[in-house]
Amino acid sequence: MTIFRKIIDGEIPCHRVYEDERVLAFLDVNPLSRGHVLVIPKEEAATLDALSDASSEAIGRVLPRLCRAVVRVTGCRAYNVLQNNGADAHQAVFHVHFHIIPRYADQGSETGGGLGIAWRSMGFDHGAGAALAERLATAAAED
Repeated sequence: MTIFRKIIDGEIPCHRVYEDERVLAFLDVNPLSRGHVLVIPKEEAATLDALSDASSEAIGRVLPRLCRAVVRVTGCRAYNVLQNNGADAHQAVFHVHFHIIPRYADQGSETGGGLGIAWRSMGFDHGAGAALAERLATAAAED
């Protein structure tokens, strides 16, 4: 049982932002910035690929609304929506969750508030990309 299941079940309190029959959103108690919200399905699934269509649809329906609320209330001009799948992708709680992380102009890494993301793009081979895209499209159609 994850900490999110305990929050859903009311065993651990949270600062609720939104709730319906499929989705719960609440403030992160270890925020990366003021207004950092977690959005979780009530369905237990460790990673996004294991989540049902119904829960995925419910998250997709409320995520934009919650982003608008975060922008309006915090006054941030930018935000990240972050979702990690698996330990190698830095997932710490193995229950699907989305982070809405408000970003502020004065929140650079030098102030201790940045995400510290240092992703570097790699080269792209168009021939290999076309073959990969075709394989992915076929796999997506089969699902």
